[in-house]
Amino acid sequence: MKKVFFTVLFAAGFLFTSEAQNIANNAIGIRIGDNKGFGTEINYQRGLSENNRLELGLGWRSSRYVDAFKLTGLYQWVWNIEGGFNWYVGAGGGVGSVSYDRREFPDRDRSYGFAFVAGDIGIEYDFNIPLLLSLDFRPEVGFGNYRDDLGFDVGLGLRYQF
Repeated sequence: MKKVFFTVLFAAGFLFTSEAQNIANNAIGIRIGDNKGFGTEINYQRGLSENNRLELGLGWRSSRYVDAFKLTGLYQWVWNIEGGFNWYVGAGGGVGSVSYDRREFPDRDRSYGFAFVAGDIGIEYDFNIPLLLSLDFRPEVGFGNYRDDLGFDVGLGLRYQF
């Protein structure tokens, strides 16, 4: 009986001390990572509920011989650790395209399209000012002529919340 009483007491204490998650309605910024050769991406987050959000990213690469873009969409679940610290997981996917200069890469096709599915897990800190700093890990499985493998991406995000 004592075990049941203490278990109920512990569960009630946990319910009364847990904090509700406060996700910003909108956040925009950058995510700096390898991104499978696409580097930095412009990133937008839209809060959907108290602990769910949608994250959209546009990565691009433009150099003398290669032009490419990558669009990513992720659905995320967010949980509070303590104070401004949160952790999150998500899933989604995206599409992209890569174009090569034929004079520099004569053995390659001119352009490739690809699609991918992705997971996401990370930690973030919500400052008292409208700044959100995050570090995440994003495994991706690609499909298509350009990407047909498993890739890993670690990124640092810096976003303005409004």
